[in-house]
Amino acid sequence: MADGVLSPGVNLEAFSQAIAAIQALRSSVTRVFDCLKDGMRNKETLEGREKGFVSCFQESLHSVSRDLSELERLSNLVGKPSENHPLHNSGLLSLDPVQDKTPLYSQLLQAYKWSNKLQYHAGLASGLLNQQSLKRSANQMGVSAKRRPKAQPTTLVLPPQYVDDVISRIDRMFPEMSIQLSRPNGNSAMLLVDIWSKSNYQVFQKVTDHATTALLHYQLPQMPDVVVRSFMTWLRSYIKLFQAPCQRCGKFLQDGLPPTWRDFRTLEAFHDTCRQ
Repeated sequence: MADGVLSPGVNLEAFSQAIAAIQALRSSVTRVFDCLKDGMRNKETLEGREKGFVSCFQESLHSVSRDLSELERLSNLVGKPSENHPLHNSGLLSLDPVQDKTPLYSQLLQAYKWSNKLQYHAGLASGLLNQQSLKRSANQMGVSAKRRPKAQPTTLVLPPQYVDDVISRIDRMFPEMSIQLSRPNGNSAMLLVDIWSKSNYQVFQKVTDHATTALLHYQLPQMPDVVVRSFMTWLRSYIKLFQAPCQRCGKFLQDGLPPTWRDFRTLEAFHDTCRQ
């Protein structure tokens, strides 16, 4: 295991015991299904078969409950690792046994730091350019400054009342979705849209990833209200997440997941592998 994979906040002994507890829990669950699969066998009378099945099933369920409680106890002792960079599952790249040949994780960290620094300096430069009026003399340009139009700012600033009106209209367009507008840091507006509550299931995690991609796709600074309406229309197509089949393969499930991708233009449903 590479150095630095587990932070000092992790209890290694409890972590090892938790792995053993997971194995025990899996064995207990397997015995439950084996009991259900075997049913009432190896008994001569019906009453004996019923009693044997009930006894086996209850004992298996007690084992599952006991192993699950033990795993929950150990999970509280393991501790929570510290995350210096919000790179999510990319930290698993550090487990690569040939790190010297494929240093993907270290390169990813460097790219992340570089991206953050670039964003920071770009924000500073944008603020300075918007605050300072750029003037050029007539001698430098060869023409009168009166003939030159003023430089337009690169950022779009909208009055709060306009933003409130746009969001209010969109809220009425999509009554089945919860839309909340707040301004925690002054005039900058933050929009919170809820279709489902936060989930740990992979299908909803994929929907979140696709929504992040859609935010990057719908960009039109000159018409922000159109951008918001287009994105909300695209997001609303997930109302039928479990009802719409894939438009390419025609199946509802692939690898246990429904079609989680929605086309940006037609809003048609596709599986990840089918949309490529």
